[in-house]
This record gives sequence, C-alpha cells and structure tokens, in this order.
Amino acid sequence: MTSPLLSSRPLRELDLRGAPRILGRVLRLAWRYRRRFVLATVTSLLATVFNLAMPRLLGWSVDQVHALLREGAMNYNAAMLELTGIAVLLVTTAALRGLMQMISGFQGEYIGQSVGRDLRTAFFEKLQRLSFEFHDSVHSGDLITRGMLDLEGVRGFIETGLQRFLSLILLIVIGTSLLISRDPLLTLLAMSFVPLVAWHATRMSLLLRITWTRLQERMSVLTRVMEESLQGMRVVRAFAAKPHEMAKFDTAANRALALSNDRISIRSSSMAVITLAYYLSMALVLWFGGHRVLDGRLTIGQLTEFLTLMTLLQAPVRQIGMIVNSSARAISSGRRLFEILDLEPAIQDKPGAPDLVLGKGVLRFESVSFAYHPEVDAPPTLEDISFCVGPGQTLGIVGPSGAGKSSIALLIPRFYDVTGGRITLDGQDIRNVTLQSLRGAVGLIQQDVFLFDDGIDSNIGYADPQAEQHELVDAAMTAQIHDFVASLPLRYRTQVGERGVSLSGGQRQRLSIARGMVPDPAILVFDDATSAVDAATEHQVRHALRAATRSQATIIISHRLGSLMHADEIIVLDRGRIIERGTHASLLADGGFYAALYQAQSQGIPLPERIGQKERVGP
Repeated sequence: MTSPLLSSRPLRELDLRGAPRILGRVLRLAWRYRRRFVLATVTSLLATVFNLAMPRLLGWSVDQVHALLREGAMNYNAAMLELTGIAVLLVTTAALRGLMQMISGFQGEYIGQSVGRDLRTAFFEKLQRLSFEFHDSVHSGDLITRGMLDLEGVRGFIETGLQRFLSLILLIVIGTSLLISRDPLLTLLAMSFVPLVAWHATRMSLLLRITWTRLQERMSVLTRVMEESLQGMRVVRAFAAKPHEMAKFDTAANRALALSNDRISIRSSSMAVITLAYYLSMALVLWFGGHRVLDGRLTIGQLTEFLTLMTLLQAPVRQIGMIVNSSARAISSGRRLFEILDLEPAIQDKPGAPDLVLGKGVLRFESVSFAYHPEVDAPPTLEDISFCVGPGQTLGIVGPSGAGKSSIALLIPRFYDVTGGRITLDGQDIRNVTLQSLRGAVGLIQQDVFLFDDGIDSNIGYADPQAEQHELVDAAMTAQIHDFVASLPLRYRTQVGERGVSLSGGQRQRLSIARGMVPDPAILVFDDATSAVDAATEHQVRHALRAATRSQATIIISHRLGSLMHADEIIVLDRGRIIERGTHASLLADGGFYAALYQAQSQGIPLPERIGQKERVGP
C-alpha cells in the first residue's frame, strides 16, 4: 500500500532536481578543506582494503588448517607455527584497519566542524546585511532554527553520513570485484540484497525528506513560541497566562513529536526490510555455497571468505538508515539554510559606490515619497516631503500616530529606499554612497531601546568600542544618566541584564541617547527618544543636547511639543503629507492643528476631530 507521504501532494513539495545541487553544494563546502578531504578519502579506502583482506586471510587459514587435518597433522609444530603467523597477520591487518579508520574519522569530523563554523559565520553575516524589509517579514525564531538545527543537519552529513556512505560503497564495489573471480554465481547471491536496499533507500529518502522539511518548519514554530513567551514573560505573569502559553507550547511540541515519530517509523520499517534482505542473501550464500563445497567446486576456506565478507557488510548495511536519514536531513536543511544565504539585501551599496564625503553636514529631503509595500494598492506612507536642516539647526517633526514620522527617521540612514524624490547629505544622494559611511554619519536614537546584556560602558560605547572612558562619561552627562551610574557599586561596569531589564524605561532611553552621542555623528535623529523620561529630566536632557549639538544637524520627532518648541523649524505631518510648517510661534499664530495640539497638551482641551485619519501600511 502506498504511504500517504508519497501521495502526489507531498511529492510536489520536493524539489527532486534540486537534491543533487544541494548535496553538490555541501560537498563543495567540504572541498574547501581538500587536503583533509583527500586524506580522509584515502585512509577510508585503505581501511576498506584492510577490512577486505580479513575474509581472504580467514579463508586461506581455514583451507590451510583443513589441508593439515587431511594430512593427519603429521607435523604439529609446523602447523602451529603457520597458524600463529596467520593470527599475527590478522591482528596486524585489524590494527592497520583501525588506524586508518581513526584517521579517516578524525579528518571527517574536523571537516564537518570546520564547515559548521564557516556556515555559522556566513549565516550570521548575511543576517547582519539583510535589509529591514526582510527582518520585518521573517520571525527571529525561524532564523534561529535555520541557523542552528538546519545548519547542524548539513554539518552532520559531512561528518558522518558522507563517510559512512563512502565506506559502504567501497566495501560493496571492491568486495564484489574480489569475490567475482572466485565464483560469479555465489557473488551475485551475496550481493543480491543490494538492488532491494537501493530501492528501499530511495523510497526512504523521499519519505524522510518530506518529514524532515515539515519537522524543521514545526521546530521553527516551537522555537518561535518559546522565544516570544520568554521575551514577554512579564506580560505572561501580569495576566496569569501560564496555562495559555503552556497550551500553545504543548500544541507545537506535540505536532513536532508526531513528525519525529513518523520519521522513526519510516526508518524502522525500511531497515527491517533491508535487514531481512541481507540475511536472506547470507542464507542463500550458505545454502548454495555448502552444496558447492560438497560438490568439490568450492573450498571451505573460500566459502568462509564469502560469509566473512557478508559479516563485514552487516554493520554498514545497518547504517544505511543513518546514511539515508543524514542525507535526507542535509537536503531538507540545506535547502532552508541556502534560501537565506542566497538572498541579496534589498538595500545595498551600488557597485563601486564611494564613501560619503562629509562637508558642512546639510541634510535635504527633496519631494520624497515612500511606501513600505509599493506593490500594494494603498496610500503611500510619505508623499512629497521636502525640508532642509544644516549644522547647528534643529528640525522638529510632530503629527498623530501613523502620520509617517518614524518613517522619515528610518529613511535617513537608508534602512529603506525612497520610492520617489531623493535624500541628499551635503549634496550627495544617499543611495550613491556606501552604507557604512552613511550610517557612520547618522545617529538614530529610537523610542524602542535595545540594550545588550553587558556593562553600561559597553552599551554606551557600542557605536565606538575604541572610545575613551572620558568620552563615555561626557555622553552620559549629556544624557543626564551619569549621576545614576556613578551611584552604582560597579559604576560603568554594572551589568544591565537582558534588554536592560535592571533599568527603568527612562534610564534605558537616556542610555540610548548617550550611546548615540558617542560617535559624534553629523546628523542626529531623535525618534521620540524621551517618551519614557519625566518632564523635568527631559528639560535637563534637552538643555544639555542643545549645548552638545551646536555643530550638528538635529531632527527631533516627538509627541511632546515641549521637546520641539526651541526648533528652528517644525513640520506637522498628517497621513504622510506636510500640512503645516514654521516656528513654534508662527504655528501658534496660524491657529491650525499644531495650535490645537499645543492647547490640548498645555490646558487639557480635547483635539478637534480630523477627517479620514488612516494608519500607515508598514511593518
């Protein structure tokens, strides 16, 4: 009966033509260590030769003993001497085989571990380069699964599956060529299990590839559930949602377990058939070989040679399941892993792009339009945005949620590309310069602060690890966080915990401001960077920032108008368009939305309803 996993629908999930390409790519990764690869292959070949010498020596020794017995053992001492020599030769051959297997195994594992390291580095480097557009659409749990479990599947094939496969092929090919000269018919009987094994191995490979692909996808879901639950542990505890989280985890774990059991069932049933075929072949060799010995067409030693060879094949035959499982996992895992490694970042340097040449540090938006998903028929996030901010100047941006304020902040360091117009820095289109030089000139301080589980000094100096201690202190003083840090027992060496869990929201934001100040960028962008800071502290931070950024262009995005009142120009956004612009005083005099917002914040007067406010379409 046909397995449901071999129905037409699951088979369509397989890229049958892609399997050789993926395995070929894995082999090319191993070939980078060609000297060790060749050494592993040669020693594996020698181990096979020494292994196959054992049946020949045993067969010859049996014939010698049989001959002595027929002669009546007239020379006992000579017979014992000859048997001792055969025993020493067998032990020497076994020792040489073990030595070759040890060298081959060591080289195989070295290559596997080295390829694993290369893949980890390449995978992590690719994740660092891929654009926000990619990270917006892929869950980090899936990336962790690919970078750990899938990568391990590829590495494991190089380390074990490839070596076992090579040993099995050498044993069968060389063993058959040695025995066929003895007795062609008996050789065919001895190897009669091979076609059935090949057919079952192919079938098992297809089934396991489907199972491994689905299992890796379900492991991604399981990792995602665990990661989200751990990151949101405070929310889980606050709402007493442990039963809900356990139910989600149990569902994901049980679905993964079901596929693991399917994989075990496939291997076990296929290996049972393969093992039965092997023992049937051995029984045929024993039965036909015994008749040939009785007929005088075969010696007892030669029959022993056939049976010993089949005994040597027993372990490799039992490992067929491991070989097929390893290759099936490598194909499924390799496809998922290489999908990421083959991606090209949507945002990348143009060929031959020069570094940004900083002059005065003048930033311009020239009729900029932008949409997160241009292919979607929806209003753009930004439309016809123009402004200019130079050194020593401050631009304030205000507007309701979803107006496009943060999108402007993300466009300046080119995390996304504009869909219309252009952005220039000192007259250079930011799309034409290298990302490294551009992002070194732009300091973006966001509302959503991420701190690393490291010391305060490492977090502040993250953008410039070579910064001197006094530079870190100056940045902390500007951000009004130095006094707090100085009060801690370990001062700047204090560990902040995962995501800065040991700090309050306002302290984390001030550390983020200090971090953005250290590299002294030409353009500073504060995207609601003081939303968690109390009004008094914010006033102190704002005063210190004005003094520290006299030579820099500064953009402040905020819901609090108190953070923008000192700006040289303020632009008001609504639905991605500039609806008002001017100074604080002129905007109040105009009596528009800004004035209404100011009244609402200062006197508690409700904002007037606006028509057709829509949220942006974005990540």
